[in-house]
Amino acid sequence: MKIFCTGASGYIGGSVAAHLVADGHRVTGLVRSPDKADAIRGRGITPLIGTLDDAATLAQAAREADAVVNAASADHKGAVDALLGALAGSGKPFIHTSGSSIVGTRSSGERSDAVFDEDTPFTPSPARTARVALNKQILAYRDNGCRPVIICPSLIYGSGLGVEPHSTQVPLLIELAKKRGNAAHAGPGANIWSNVHIDDLVTLYALAIDKARPGAFYFVENGENSMHEVCVAINRMLGFAREPSAMSMQEAAAVWGEGTAEDTMASNSRVRAKRARAELAWQAKARSLIAEIEQGCYRE
Repeated sequence: MKIFCTGASGYIGGSVAAHLVADGHRVTGLVRSPDKADAIRGRGITPLIGTLDDAATLAQAAREADAVVNAASADHKGAVDALLGALAGSGKPFIHTSGSSIVGTRSSGERSDAVFDEDTPFTPSPARTARVALNKQILAYRDNGCRPVIICPSLIYGSGLGVEPHSTQVPLLIELAKKRGNAAHAGPGANIWSNVHIDDLVTLYALAIDKARPGAFYFVENGENSMHEVCVAINRMLGFAREPSAMSMQEAAAVWGEGTAEDTMASNSRVRAKRARAELAWQAKARSLIAEIEQGCYRE
């Protein structure tokens, strides 16, 4: 197949694109600069220089492709409009990347027992209302003659194949631990995030392109950990003997910014990948988050 992928130099998009190339597909990837074009060309991806604001470029690339993977932004409505408009009536798959923070709950580092699968009703936080509305718009295109699918990962870990090799949370915690000489979490660190290895995530994109039904939505996870557990593993990996320390929310906001502190590092986001396993026979095989921190790509 000929596949167009946005975010082709990024952590998710670059990893997905490289996986699809390895499977024998011809992949064209959207990148923003000649340097990134050269980088993805070396991975067997044909670069297309542009941005998510280039509606005509996006639409033309979508029309020329057999499938589209949108992995550059979970929130860029203009890009979604351009891509889906070009695919309407074609029957082609459109795989959009969201994120499990849509069911996240701010908790200042406290634990929440709320767990969500694809059938669990929820009310998004104000920070994610627009994203949830965009997700609904995308899935409604199943009635417009194309095959929209949303993949909604939880915390992603592991070394990716894009120009940007890592995601957000774990590197932020490791960087802070190195600066302080001890890992630290926001509040008590009892808040829990489901998680998935990047190697397992990319296989779901390939499965979704092949056989996901129109309008399908998939959470993606293979376990969960509290931020305290993650910080304990970071300390072991770095050789720090103390227990992780607890930052106040004010301190965490000063380190990471209020939005990241409240909605990413101190929130809960607990999901179950019920439909991915049942509908697509997706199976996660990579090592766990704790094992990856202590034994894998995060070790110095």
